Amino acid sequence: MPTADDGVRPAAITANGWGWRHAGRITPAVAGLDLDIRPGERVLLLGPSGSGKSTLLHALAGVLGDEEDDADESGSLLIDGAPPRDQRGRAGLMQQDPETQVVLSRLADDVAFGAENLAVPRDEIWRRVHEALEDVGLRGSGSGSAGGGVQLDHPTSALSGGQKQRLALAGILAMRPGLILLDEPTANLDPAGVLEVRDAVARCLDKTGATLVVVEHRVAVWKDVVDRIVVLQPGSSSGSGVLFDGPPDQVLGQARELLTTAGVWVPGYVPVTRPRTEPAAATMLLAAENLAVSRGRSTRQGFRKVPPRPVQSGVHAVVRAGQALTITGPNGAGKSTVALTLGGLLEPAAGTVSAAVDLSRGAGIDPYKWKAKELIARIGTVFQEPEHQFVTSRVLDELTFGPRHLGRGDERVDELLERLRLTHLVEANPYTLSGGEKRRLSVATVLAAHPQVLILDEPTFGQDANTWAELASLLSELLDAGTAVVSVTHDAEFTHALGGTELRLT
Repeated sequence: MPTADDGVRPAAITANGWGWRHAGRITPAVAGLDLDIRPGERVLLLGPSGSGKSTLLHALAGVLGDEEDDADESGSLLIDGAPPRDQRGRAGLMQQDPETQVVLSRLADDVAFGAENLAVPRDEIWRRVHEALEDVGLRGSGSGSAGGGVQLDHPTSALSGGQKQRLALAGILAMRPGLILLDEPTANLDPAGVLEVRDAVARCLDKTGATLVVVEHRVAVWKDVVDRIVVLQPGSSSGSGVLFDGPPDQVLGQARELLTTAGVWVPGYVPVTRPRTEPAAATMLLAAENLAVSRGRSTRQGFRKVPPRPVQSGVHAVVRAGQALTITGPNGAGKSTVALTLGGLLEPAAGTVSAAVDLSRGAGIDPYKWKAKELIARIGTVFQEPEHQFVTSRVLDELTFGPRHLGRGDERVDELLERLRLTHLVEANPYTLSGGEKRRLSVATVLAAHPQVLILDEPTFGQDANTWAELASLLSELLDAGTAVVSVTHDAEFTHALGGTELRLT
């Protein structure tokens, strides 16, 4: 085992018949869990979407149930022999949505926040901040910069989703916790960023000897870093727990067929999806010409309007009925910003986005100037953070919200619930769902409004292999029916499954 430095004391985890039922839910997220993790062990936690992986991580971090008065806990879950709530500071948790962990407005201050709350001496804090930023690839070689020209005083609000993911990890590494909990830490990262973050975690573990529990659907990324794989099975009223537990090669070798059936992304496995046939002639619905995009707003100098500094410029793209357009590129290249601009949610910094007659139907050619009802009936956008589009406290209400406000029926709701494996969650609060379930719900809410253009930002985030295949097949059916699908993704298999054209940003 590596020798710990910086006074890090690796944590031990013990679960005896532990279970948790979220408020308002009939079925527990986890039930009857028996698990022992020794100090310094590195564990990859696997299981189908909704099997309670994130619930377990939140419980270990001592934050589970903070806003759930009617939740129910059974059995015991201990860190070093004490309840996690009494051990806050022993564990550092990186959640599925890193945006929820951004606390301060300046990059370096945000990384320092956790260490400051642990009363680490000032000089040591800033040594750790610089080291953590370098470890996760956010600190460049130039003075006062952090990777790709990002300065240490750079606004955290201006970071991309992938950069915020690295920022959250840097904050955890700077705390030097005895237990590192990572929930899909590489899900929104480009391929190079995946390796950088994984290697940063490995270096930290080698230096500190901390215990690791990481949830990641893509097994191949972490297989050689961990020394143990634990596979959870979904909770039920009759109780459940661990499906498989052992060294990586043993679990992946002996139980490969069972794991793929359960939806686990074992190395080399790609699920079969509905085959696609590209249309011979496709109608143009949207066109971007010499487009420049930015999250900033225009300012005025006297009587002159000054556009914001673009994150990407000179973009040309065509969105056609029945065809997929995939936007790819490294983190921070402006992929999400381009997608939001195509979707009429951001004003172009320069250039134009124009809608064809078949899409505009009298609303005008500029989607940014459309009224809300005109926009959601024509272009549906699924944000990178699913919570940003939830507006009710019940899954069923989320699905019926759009159609009812458009004066349409909700006849498609039952089909979407079934196809996206959400039927058993109709009464649940959307905010209590797992990350993968939230993503599928966010897609379903947009599809319920029957838009002609569907824009998806990281649509396969948090999906097991089974739900991934169902989502890809559903989108293929929509393409065949004439819907245009625009996706921002780092998922090469998903891009291949949908076909179409690729817009590569640099």
